[in-house]
Amino acid sequence: MPKGVKGKGGKNRRRGKNEGDEKRELIFKEDGQEYAQVLRMLGNGRLEAQCIDGVKRLCHIRGKMRKKVWVNTGDIVLLGLRDYQDEKADVILKYLADEARSLKAYGELPESIRVNETDTFEEERDENDDFFDFDDVDAI
Repeated sequence: MPKGVKGKGGKNRRRGKNEGDEKRELIFKEDGQEYAQVLRMLGNGRLEAQCIDGVKRLCHIRGKMRKKVWVNTGDIVLLGLRDYQDEKADVILKYLADEARSLKAYGELPESIRVNETDTFEEERDENDDFFDFDDVDAI
C-alpha cells in the first residue's frame, strides 16, 4: 500500500450508523413465547428475566442480537420458551420504551410492570420542581 494512504476503517467505523431508525411494527407474542422484564445481566450473552407468567428464567441472547441490540436491566423483551427446558428461554426481541408503553396500553403487559424510561422522568420531575410565589411582584 502506498505511503500516506489509509483505509476507511473496519467494522467499528460502520458501528455508528443507525440503520434501525424507521418505525417498526409492534410484534405481539405467539404460542411458545412470553413477555419478560430483565432482572440482571449475567454476562456471556445471558441474562435473568422475570416472565409475565411469574417464572424467573435464565435467558440467552440470540446471535443476531448480540453486539447489535444492547439489552439492559429493566428492559422489556420477548422470549422464546423452550419445550424441553422450562427454566430457560431465548431472547427474540427487545422492545423500545414507546413499544413497551403501547403493549401496556393494549393490555398485553400488566400494570405492575414499569418501563425504565418513565421511572427516571418522574423522579427528575419531582426533584427539580421549583415553585414561585408572585405576590411580591405587585408591590413594585
